[in-house]
Amino acid sequence: MTQQVYEREARKAYVRRRQTVVFSITGTALAIILVVALMFNFHLFGLGAYVTPTTEPNYGNVAPCAVAGKDGKAKYVANGSVGIRVLNGTAHLGFAKAVGGALTKRGFSVQFIGNYQVKKIVKGKPVMENVSNVERTTIYFGKNAVNEAYTLAGNFTDATMIMTAREDQLIDVVLGATFTDLQNEDASPQEGKEITNVEGCKAADKMTNLPADTDHTAYTAQQTQQQ
Repeated sequence: MTQQVYEREARKAYVRRRQTVVFSITGTALAIILVVALMFNFHLFGLGAYVTPTTEPNYGNVAPCAVAGKDGKAKYVANGSVGIRVLNGTAHLGFAKAVGGALTKRGFSVQFIGNYQVKKIVKGKPVMENVSNVERTTIYFGKNAVNEAYTLAGNFTDATMIMTAREDQLIDVVLGATFTDLQNEDASPQEGKEITNVEGCKAADKMTNLPADTDHTAYTAQQTQQQ
């Protein structure tokens, strides 16, 4: 009988020791997890800190440098001398009309408002097809409207500039999903102020392999002055 009591007590003691070991290990593990979680939460030693990706100049597209005048400085031009087409590259109806109206109020010479279209070959024939999934608002222009493009781009907070093989001065602004609103007018370019070039820009005449131009009615700034 005494032997049985002894064995029972020994088993209880063994179980208690095992429980103590298990609880100790579990408690230690939980304490370590808590400490690590706190380190991540407060970004100690940089742990868990979110690194915001650096936005590339002109959102990764190579831009031409603004063209300097006789005084050696490149300057923003008058809004009225900038002829533009406002094209909706999203599925939001009336988007281009609203933005085009706002740009008109700012004095820009809006030549056309409509949907962004690209030419595709369907059954051997070229057709124009609406594009409604443009992500980044994009300003397309030619080598003869560089300063005009900088002037227009300064009225947007999200636009990238892309120079094409266009020869005249018409500029296309294709509205994308990134567009939320125009730049505050007070912070937008003012005529005669010196242009701040896009970082890493290249001379327009040194840029090659440019995207092809699109069909359009040619525009020159002199048209605005003659009207």
